[in-house]
Amino acid sequence: MWSFFSRDPTKDFPYEVGDPVPGLEDRSVWTLHKGKKRGTQDEVSIFLYDVTKNSETLFDIAKTSLKKLKTMRHPSLLHYLDSCETEKFLYVATEYVEPLAIHIENMTLDGQQRELFLAWGIFQITRALSFFNNDGNVKHNNVCLYSVFVTLAGEWKLGGFEFLTAHGQDTSNPLPIKILPTLEIYDPPEKNDPTKLKAVTKCSSDMWGLGCLIWEAFNGPLSNQPALKTVDNIPKQLCTLYCELVSANPASRPNPADIITRCRKLGGYFKNDLIDTMLFLEEIQIKDKVEKAKFFSTLSGHLDSFPEAVCVHKILPQLLTAFNYGDAGSAVLAPMFKLGKLLEDEDYQKQIVPCVVKLFASNDRTTRSRLLQQLDQFIHHLQNSTVNEQIFPQVVHGFMDTNAIIREQTVKSIIHLAPKLNYNNINVEVLRHFARLQSKDDQGGIRTNTTVCLGKIAAHLHPQIRQKVLVSAFVRATRDAFPPARQAGVLALAATQQYFLLAEVANRVLPALCPLTADPEKQVRESTFRTIKGFLGKLEKVSEDPSLKEGMEADVHTATPSLSNAAATWAGWAVTAVTAKFYRSHSDTARVQHAPKSALSKPGSLEQPSSSSMSTTTSSVTSMTSLEHSESASDYDPEHWDMTAWGEIDSSAGTTAASAKSPGSSGSTHATPALAALCEDDWDNEEWGTLQEQPSAEAELASPSETWGSSWGEPHANSAHATLVRARAATHAATHQNSNDSLGGWEDGEFEPIEENADENNASKMDEMRRKREERKLQRQREMEARRSARGQGPMKLGTKITTPPPF
Repeated sequence: MWSFFSRDPTKDFPYEVGDPVPGLEDRSVWTLHKGKKRGTQDEVSIFLYDVTKNSETLFDIAKTSLKKLKTMRHPSLLHYLDSCETEKFLYVATEYVEPLAIHIENMTLDGQQRELFLAWGIFQITRALSFFNNDGNVKHNNVCLYSVFVTLAGEWKLGGFEFLTAHGQDTSNPLPIKILPTLEIYDPPEKNDPTKLKAVTKCSSDMWGLGCLIWEAFNGPLSNQPALKTVDNIPKQLCTLYCELVSANPASRPNPADIITRCRKLGGYFKNDLIDTMLFLEEIQIKDKVEKAKFFSTLSGHLDSFPEAVCVHKILPQLLTAFNYGDAGSAVLAPMFKLGKLLEDEDYQKQIVPCVVKLFASNDRTTRSRLLQQLDQFIHHLQNSTVNEQIFPQVVHGFMDTNAIIREQTVKSIIHLAPKLNYNNINVEVLRHFARLQSKDDQGGIRTNTTVCLGKIAAHLHPQIRQKVLVSAFVRATRDAFPPARQAGVLALAATQQYFLLAEVANRVLPALCPLTADPEKQVRESTFRTIKGFLGKLEKVSEDPSLKEGMEADVHTATPSLSNAAATWAGWAVTAVTAKFYRSHSDTARVQHAPKSALSKPGSLEQPSSSSMSTTTSSVTSMTSLEHSESASDYDPEHWDMTAWGEIDSSAGTTAASAKSPGSSGSTHATPALAALCEDDWDNEEWGTLQEQPSAEAELASPSETWGSSWGEPHANSAHATLVRARAATHAATHQNSNDSLGGWEDGEFEPIEENADENNASKMDEMRRKREERKLQRQREMEARRSARGQGPMKLGTKITTPPPF
């Protein structure tokens, strides 16, 4: 039983005492130590008093200060946690703090951040003294550099309650005697002048101490009282107040409440962005929605000038609390994500990720829009499992949203989500929605951005899926009635060329690009010519050296592109020209007034000279990798894209829609404009039908899958020629030579490079073409006469006109 009463009391003290912290030597009855809470390992501070090494008087002072610390509660006072008394030591556990003297000595802040930090700290101590003098009717009597402590959040907390007294407690001597000699330097002058004791007020001694604290905050520890007259380092806004605080007349020193009122006015020392922000967050629960929305909309712009410790440990927790338990809503996202960048990954997973998952489940369009816009700021902190299981199922609903802005932002968000999506999500779900949007969405900008996004995520697709999808999707885009969509399709083909087999380039890509060389839009034509030159350059090099084919097709069947593939560098211009930019959709420009024009200005990236020559040192795979890190803020660069409303272009069906469908039937001639004008009248509809039918039949036969064939595939042929397409597709191989003849009789000599004196040969070529046309016409006439005579030899039908054969 006796062992129970004699057990060690420290066993019930749930804190472990750590290493000592310097800064309080000879200036406090306590020694400061680091500490941790048992179990949670949370950091705390331990104030320790050694009973065996100090006198009974100091021990009584220590126990009195502990009693005051327990009973005094205020946001600007040191926060008490627990205490323990033994025969040898007195332990007091508080929140984790650091002496202000040590903090200022080691502080790395400078410029505006340092000024805001000091202003916020002085404001907090002034507020604590107002609480003591006005609300508690007590005097601290020990305000100095060594009675103030700084938390992890950069907040100044007032401690050192060893000499705290009640006002009017001892009228004969209102100022206590400080036993520690090093603290006598902070005694006000009236302590040694009995004539001024009658003028002492309830706050005069603490205001003198506040003046000393302000001087030390800007100059360092005070060595003697005459140094207080030096005001060179004190801000001009604070000089007048400082002189009042250190006045020799105690009656002229202001009340701390009056100081706060004066300095909080416009132009005052306490009127700045940091103090305004901190005071608003303290009262955020009583603010209305309008005030909160205005506050959060401006907060992001101020965070860069705030000290990092204040942002991470004070502002961010307040934002999370406002989001979780208040009605802050999506307005808190921008500052929350900006502050999240300052966190360690482990802290980010605990604090920010749960909020992100919760927000993605919201049905509010504003919240979803802001999340999608800022996805690049937090996506790299999310685990793959979190993205696939909790975030992507919510994002995918945006593809079917009735609001065009949400659909467009959802498409753009896939750029950032693609590296973390699993096989099914990216190769099935994403492509299924992309196919629908590209072929059926009524917004030209969304169709365009779908093509651009598909080009950017091509590297993340499975090789087999990629080979089936890319060509069909991009060729489909080149048939779009929206000019930017056609240009996006052309440049996407160029940017992803390393994923195409050379046979596919020759049989599908180049035939699809050739009609666009006669596109009504100049920038579409320019992009097409450059892309064709690049593809022809690859084919020409392989023709000269077949051993290069394996290297050029190295990335077709690989999941990870090879960085050593230098055969793709010619398409680098395409990567930086359009696929690195998103087009502005009609929904984004609905509120902007534009000049009435339908032609797009040429992007600045297309002003570069044509780069048909290929480098052998840089891979376009590297360029494609850089696309994944492009900032969304550059999507709408006014220096590159015209501000013309896409709706005006999309609605010009008279010329634009026709130009999107006609290239497939009119862009296969290499003759000069003058030659084309001469020959145009002589081509009949039957021969144009042959030109129209071949691409459609080939696309139908070469379609890789039924799903993509219906969505990404080539436009259907005219109903007038549908039967003819099916009939000729069955005999395509047998009539290949005849179709070549109908194209004008290509000969080997016509594949020669064009010479300088090409104009001199036009006359002979025109004569040759006329002769061949006349021969074909005569041949057709003979065939028609033979068919008529064959019909006449059969059994007579009712209503058939009997004609008398001409006499011989």
